[in-house]
Amino acid sequence: MNRKLTIALVAHDNRKVDMIEWAVHNVHFLSVHNIVCTGTTGSLISRAFEENGVDTCNIRCMHSGPMGGDAEIAAMVVRKEVDLAIFLIDDLNPQPHEADIQMLLRQCRVHNVPIACNRYSADLMITSALWDDDSYLPMEPKYVHYSRP
Repeated sequence: MNRKLTIALVAHDNRKVDMIEWAVHNVHFLSVHNIVCTGTTGSLISRAFEENGVDTCNIRCMHSGPMGGDAEIAAMVVRKEVDLAIFLIDDLNPQPHEADIQMLLRQCRVHNVPIACNRYSADLMITSALWDDDSYLPMEPKYVHYSRP
């Protein structure tokens, strides 16, 4: 891959173990890109990387999800600062910041940012040959009525 991606990693409490295992399994891919995380997820990934001898200078932590971290990452999506999002969601328990979660998911869909919500889709996305194809440009969404001139 010729360019450095910015990848958002977010995981609800009951999915953090999955996220840490996934991140460690994919450390060779993740370590060459910029990683932005919600607070607790980012600190856990940083610790796991350090324990495996991996530099963590490419990991940037936002606030925790309930304190606005999901909203901070959603704002980065709107500003086109995120290339890929991995958000392991706990669909079995209610979340106190559900509105922020839905906002992040919606902004990824509106701004055509690929978002994986489980490990399998995350694996498929990071192994896509399109990341290495410099001639591939994702189409901009055509929201004609809402687009600025």
